[in-house]
Amino acid sequence: MIRPVPNGVYPTMITPYTDNNEIDYNAVLQILQWYTEKGVTAVFAICQSSEIFFLSFEERLELLRFIMRNKPAGMTVVASGNTSADPDTILREAEAFIETGIDGYVFIANRFAAEDEPDEVLAKRMLDMADRLPQIPLGVYECPYPYKRVLTPDVLHKLSSNEKFCFLKDTCCDIGMIEKKLEAAKNGNLKIFNANSATLLPSLKLGCAGFSGVMANFHPELYVKLCSCFAGEPEKARRIQDLIGTLSMAECQCYPVNAKYYLSLEGLTINTFSRSRSGADFGPSRKAEIEEMRAVTKLFEETLL
Repeated sequence: MIRPVPNGVYPTMITPYTDNNEIDYNAVLQILQWYTEKGVTAVFAICQSSEIFFLSFEERLELLRFIMRNKPAGMTVVASGNTSADPDTILREAEAFIETGIDGYVFIANRFAAEDEPDEVLAKRMLDMADRLPQIPLGVYECPYPYKRVLTPDVLHKLSSNEKFCFLKDTCCDIGMIEKKLEAAKNGNLKIFNANSATLLPSLKLGCAGFSGVMANFHPELYVKLCSCFAGEPEKARRIQDLIGTLSMAECQCYPVNAKYYLSLEGLTINTFSRSRSGADFGPSRKAEIEEMRAVTKLFEETLL
């Protein structure tokens, strides 16, 4: 019997580095604790925000092992990491990640089919891989890199016929499509977690299970509050939605450098170095924007929450 993952907020966990370009495990500990202090009870680790396409397999595995050894009590951890498109490599690496004790393993959709291959191929390969893996909740991430493969409702319906599939990190950014996906998956264990801040509230009202996106690395407490209050406090939920939708434009700024800078403003000892994004893109005006975002967040929390 597969136990589905819980509803809620799943930040896409970032990877901090030392000045020597090694994973900064002291900062990883601080990030885990910061998530907990903000009310987050789950994380999506070893994902694109973690810069997995710029980490070796050994780095990805050791980072996940460290997270599992040091995660706060009761925290749910789902993880991805399959950067290869080779099925045997996907299987071997997935088995290693699963052995760390994670609560769910998440497939990266674009690693299972090339851009010009049909959906039938994509669905079959993911279902075949699911059959080869242990009894553990599985998920799918519509990762934008190296190309964005959004699951159609038909593919989602096929996957939801397998009880292992319990998690979708949805990046379609289209509330109409999300509604169709929810309908397609309604008879299985599969839950949809919206990654798009601007459509979060209407998606929760339709039945999405929560949020899993990059903006939970800035102010996850707002997402936690929205997911908990949207049904019973509609006016408060609308106000939160208006703010997070506006502030989510930071996704297009200089991520994940800007998220690391935000965390430093929160008191974490973390630098802004990134393997996936040049710090040269994060100039003084960009820093000022993040500082002002944090100030607005704090003012909102003090006056409206």
